Amino acid sequence: MRLREKIALITGAASGLGRETAILFAKEGAKVVLTDINEEMGKEVVTIIQSNDGEALFLKHNVAVEEEWRSVIQTTLQSYNKLDILVNCAGIGTFASIEDTTFELWHKILNVNLDGPFLGTKYGIEAMKRSGQGSIINVSSIASKVGDPGLVAYSASKGGVDQLSKSAALYCAKAGLNIRVNTIHPAYIQTPLMANVEDVEYVKSLLPVGHFGEPIDVANGILYLASDESKFTTGSQLFVDGGYCAQ
Repeated sequence: MRLREKIALITGAASGLGRETAILFAKEGAKVVLTDINEEMGKEVVTIIQSNDGEALFLKHNVAVEEEWRSVIQTTLQSYNKLDILVNCAGIGTFASIEDTTFELWHKILNVNLDGPFLGTKYGIEAMKRSGQGSIINVSSIASKVGDPGLVAYSASKGGVDQLSKSAALYCAKAGLNIRVNTIHPAYIQTPLMANVEDVEYVKSLLPVGHFGEPIDVANGILYLASDESKFTTGSQLFVDGGYCAQ
């Protein structure tokens, strides 16, 4: 098992990429703390993990609220005495052009997609320093690299995640902390976020491989970055995009 005895905290774990990652981590031996705003679906994931002899704990959590981060980290440390892995997976997205994006919508998306990873990375590092090691994976997107006229706020938020992660990785390295920070960049993955896509065939045509990715494709990449196999990898970006950014 690649994560035996590791303690992992995963945000946005009730559905999509977070759900898939939580289940995979548990299969690989990690004890998983799942957080999400959807309590019912989050507890369903815990049940799935426990039914397969895994160990998991669910905490209701709004990633945009600093005090809730303090509480989640404290509960994790009280329950398991350490934190080895943090996956900042919680995210939201709305299709809107620059003219259609209200200031309210702009802040709503950045609060979750950028404030969340900032707070998680900040308090995650603090917790990981206690055990002297750790791995933080911030879920970014191809939208951080390629502009989209209909994803103004989302693209901006993910671009911020990239630079946040690089800066945090360099801080940890130069401070002598054995804590790695990396990003993973999915393209179009078959998740609930894709439910708003109107022209599915057109979107598929944008991918050189000709089809959407599956959540497990991204979860496997996150698993690599979380495991000791990537011990020399920090400040890096892993693209799981069907060749999209190679064009």
